[in-house]
Amino acid sequence: MTVPQQSKHSLLSPLLGAYYFFYFALVGVYVIFMPKALLELGYSTVDVGIVYAAAPFMRFLLPFVFRHYLALTSKVYLLSLLLTFIGTLLFISSVESFWVYLLANLLFGAAMGISLPYIETIALASLSKSRYGKVRLWGSLGFMGIALWLGKVLEAPYEALYYLSAMALFTFIFGALLTKYDTTLHESAQDDASFSLTKYWAFWISVFLMQVGFGGFYNFFTIYEISHGVSLEMTSWMWSFGVVCEIFMLYFQGPLLQRNLLNILQFATFITAMRWMVLYLFPDSVALTFASQSLHAISFALYHTAAITYVFSLYTQKKLAQQFFLGIAFGLGGSVGAVFSGQIYGENMFLIEAIITFISFMVLWVHQKRRRIYETNEI
Repeated sequence: MTVPQQSKHSLLSPLLGAYYFFYFALVGVYVIFMPKALLELGYSTVDVGIVYAAAPFMRFLLPFVFRHYLALTSKVYLLSLLLTFIGTLLFISSVESFWVYLLANLLFGAAMGISLPYIETIALASLSKSRYGKVRLWGSLGFMGIALWLGKVLEAPYEALYYLSAMALFTFIFGALLTKYDTTLHESAQDDASFSLTKYWAFWISVFLMQVGFGGFYNFFTIYEISHGVSLEMTSWMWSFGVVCEIFMLYFQGPLLQRNLLNILQFATFITAMRWMVLYLFPDSVALTFASQSLHAISFALYHTAAITYVFSLYTQKKLAQQFFLGIAFGLGGSVGAVFSGQIYGENMFLIEAIITFISFMVLWVHQKRRRIYETNEI
């Protein structure tokens, strides 16, 4: 009986790696190439902002549903994988109708918002901090691979949609194989009434603002660079360079995560504000844009791993906490960031986002002070 059990767990890392690879390749198509495809199909920048607010908004709503009405079981997770694939098929048939396409994005966003928290809980519960980064970097490879490939071959808007469906299908296949590694029990939807967002309100506001600041980058970086004379292929290399730096950080970040996680989050947030300032001040400089992309190692890889690890340690309700993190950060923050960036798109967009991110840094400092006071009072 021991050998099969060992064999079962020896497959966990490769399966997690494959899931991350195709999940983030799917995200890559959606974030990098679909905004440009929508513009080519007649959407305005405001329309793109509204569409890209739909999926994150559903991620924000879902944790509240799961807290009160549902448990994140393997069956619910498998349904989310299936609906993600179905959502991409609906994109193909509805993309030329704004309102129908918007509704399809709501379905897509809801499904995607369930899948990743489920997998992150398995990964964090089963892998060491250093091993997690080395497995998670396969997601970065998927994101980079699809960026380089489509940056070279993509010619028509509908081609992006076909790649989107293909990535969703592979995510479904490998994601389905991971359910047997779920060891977290959820007897009911309300497994712990003590779960509180208000207790650490400053932290949640900070992660929300951090992702609002990413809105222009995620949804308009490709368009922004092309408008300043950079080719689509070069822009895809810029995306990919950022991911290479992200991979480097994920591989070697293990020792850093043994230090104070709040200090790491503060540092990463401040660096991100500086990153947006570089894009604002030097929009025509290819060299400095590549330099700003190198900071993705800190503003995404290090920040994200430190944040989910911090949340994992902060709450006893692991899956629910991960859902709320993704819901408030990438959900509400991403939704507001998408709409807002569509409204402010122009020369000052990254200046405004640098200011928002700096506010996130200051609010995180407030959280750090409040938690010290809270822990002192507990003692």
